[in-house]
Amino acid sequence: MNCRLLFFSLLFFLIPAAASAVNLPTVTFGISDAGTPAEVSTALQVLLVLTVLTVAPAILLMTTAFTRIIIVLGFLRQAMGTQNTPPNQILLGLALFLTLFVMAPTFNTINQQALQPYMQEQITQQQALSRSMEVMRTFMFSQVQESELQLLIDLTKEKQPADKEALSSAILIPAFMLSELKRAFQMGFMIYVPFLVIDMLVASVLMSMGMMMLPPIIISLPFKLLLFVLVDGWQLVVGSLMKSFV
Repeated sequence: MNCRLLFFSLLFFLIPAAASAVNLPTVTFGISDAGTPAEVSTALQVLLVLTVLTVAPAILLMTTAFTRIIIVLGFLRQAMGTQNTPPNQILLGLALFLTLFVMAPTFNTINQQALQPYMQEQITQQQALSRSMEVMRTFMFSQVQESELQLLIDLTKEKQPADKEALSSAILIPAFMLSELKRAFQMGFMIYVPFLVIDMLVASVLMSMGMMMLPPIIISLPFKLLLFVLVDGWQLVVGSLMKSFV
């Protein structure tokens, strides 16, 4: 007991001494008058970057392939009945990397046509944003369905646009999301069917044997996993997802 008291007493005296001997760094934030226009420009760029980072998840959901991929993977886990396996972190990570795989050509085009010229000061920031948006609009137009576009146009009560360039992004983005949700639910239905058949067969067998108190999910789960492994389910699901964006 005396040794413990001695040890803690030494720590009590040594820690402040060590802290005073070492200069610890500090981080401070403040607002001061700008001396040059360059300082104002830098501050505005930092503010813009922080704003983009704040809304980055929404941009990822609205304008990329992430929505369709994560919904289909969620349907797959529910159809198999494996509760939280794979975990949410695994599904989100897989959906994110598959999204990067699908969007790689689009991101490369943005890098070549907008980001690199802007970094080399060949174009202005407004021109870089405009070029990036045009590339993203091209991707969304390749995936959106005409019925969703027409629905949003009718709701806004605007005139029928003459071409794609005349269509506002405020109409294109929600129409694109509706198309992604529609296709994701269609794929989810196709995923559910074989697993539903297994559940019905197992439930019928259990009822015929008089084992009505035994939950069918306990018996059907191993058969679902066996079927999924035999048909190489992950390759089929991921392959179908990737082909749906072609």
